[in-house]
Amino acid sequence: MRISVQEAPFDLGKEAAGFATGHKDIGAVVTFTGVVRDSEKAPLQVMEIEHYPGMTESALTEIAQEAQTRWSLGDVLVIHRYGALKPGEMIMMVATAAPHRKDAFEAAEFLMDYLKSRAPFWKREVTAAGTDWVAAKEEDEDALSRW
Repeated sequence: MRISVQEAPFDLGKEAAGFATGHKDIGAVVTFTGVVRDSEKAPLQVMEIEHYPGMTESALTEIAQEAQTRWSLGDVLVIHRYGALKPGEMIMMVATAAPHRKDAFEAAEFLMDYLKSRAPFWKREVTAAGTDWVAAKEEDEDALSRW
């Protein structure tokens, strides 16, 4: 298991290839990458993401361990960026490896739903019209409630 909370961009291909290499008991690897999208209100200049070092890594480690307990996983990777990110930049990546695809897919969805609604990150959209904190959305809470 690897958890990384970082300001620097990550290389999706390198991360995915490195994650999948060397597992002989794995039949499935699922990856998901989140990308900063433009704002619905006004063109987004940047998305500012804040977190508390130490607390964030601990929370992500705990949820990744829960995923490993709930599903038969060989490995888990969570990368989440912070700082000022522009539309089109990669913000996060989740990868799960399991003997069978069902566990890999479900665990990845579980982790993504957690990251979207409960992970201790604070996001603020900066547009020409000003700044707005991003509030939790009802559909994100609904997605998490299925777990």
